[in-house]
Amino acid sequence: MKLPLRVLVLCMANSARSQIAEALLRERGSSCVEVESAGVTPAALVNLGALRVLAVHGISVVSHRPKRIEEVLSSGWDVVITVCDQARQACPVFPEATLTAHWGVEDPVGAPNEVQAFEEVFQRLSRRIDDFLSLSLDTLNPELLRIELDRIGRSD
Repeated sequence: MKLPLRVLVLCMANSARSQIAEALLRERGSSCVEVESAGVTPAALVNLGALRVLAVHGISVVSHRPKRIEEVLSSGWDVVITVCDQARQACPVFPEATLTAHWGVEDPVGAPNEVQAFEEVFQRLSRRIDDFLSLSLDTLNPELLRIELDRIGRSD
């Protein structure tokens, strides 16, 4: 596929999981991906727990804000990744050329030990993103990339 690969990460509120995934992709994949995140019903602000766990790992997202899917629909995405089951069900239809993958992760917001839950989400998404970025993105054909995206979403 042609690089940079344009990746959109979707979640319901675009305040935690999708923000973490976007930040990781932006930090680690800047040479091969362009990334944004959005939500079906976005929150007003990025969740403080997401900001904290990213800061602990040295990643700043000061300029990030939750966005509506409608803000990014026409941006010609190569890959759309949903990180929560609700967003997967509510995901709009993208053009046929867009690859979609589901990398479901439990919502850390409101968990009994929220700090630990955010760390677990960070680690799970980190592993998946590292697996994704380790692929030969420039030489994989779309069907093989789809298979790899699905494999990564089922990992751990």
